[in-house]
Amino acid sequence: MRKALDFFLSSIYLVYFLLVLFIFHPIQIICFELFGKRVHQKSVHWLNFFLLNGARIVGTRLSFIQKTEIPTNKPVIFIANHQSMFDIIGLIWYLRKNFPVFVSKIELAKGIPSISYNLQKSGAALIDRNDGKQATVEIAKLAKMIEETNFSACIFPEGTRSRTGTMKPFAVGGVAILMKKSPNALIVPIAIENVNKMNPKGFFPLKSFQHLKWTALPPIDRANKTPEEVVEEARKAIAAIVEG
Repeated sequence: MRKALDFFLSSIYLVYFLLVLFIFHPIQIICFELFGKRVHQKSVHWLNFFLLNGARIVGTRLSFIQKTEIPTNKPVIFIANHQSMFDIIGLIWYLRKNFPVFVSKIELAKGIPSISYNLQKSGAALIDRNDGKQATVEIAKLAKMIEETNFSACIFPEGTRSRTGTMKPFAVGGVAILMKKSPNALIVPIAIENVNKMNPKGFFPLKSFQHLKWTALPPIDRANKTPEEVVEEARKAIAAIVEG
């Protein structure tokens, strides 16, 4: 009975999800071409509002817990664990005041309505995982952009999703580049919980009636700390929430 319900509700949400992507694709183009990057990003925020809250179709509950005030007058580097593509949808909406831009694999920048266009135009670091030099250049460009605009960068140091919820090791390289090229950026860990439970086997079918949580944790004091120390402190803070 539960599987049948999951298939039924997921089918409705899949149609809704695709409809939202197709509707917002031309909206993004108009916003970017006529009004520029900041207005374009606001259209992206609303795209993700509808994608995120549409998950209520499958009985999903959503929580954003903010344990710190996040300033909007300086760049921020958000360090998060990674469980699902829905991680990103929540981060874009809940952190919208900081205009989050992502480190993403380059493959996602083609062929997906709305999502690919945003990655192309937002200043995202589109990295080729098989080309370390290219990845370094892309992340450095993102860091320079947030330093100049007071936007924020979001990075998943695990690199790939943890479908079990158990966190993978955090890599230092990407965070180190962001820290070096954006020396004024605040470091804020984000703990993401239960998102993996909604789509453990991919987008379809989704598991209904899950409670997804995003928690913004207190900033890490980066003064006199190496990137390795900052990343490990972020990992421990996130693990304390995610793994209890």
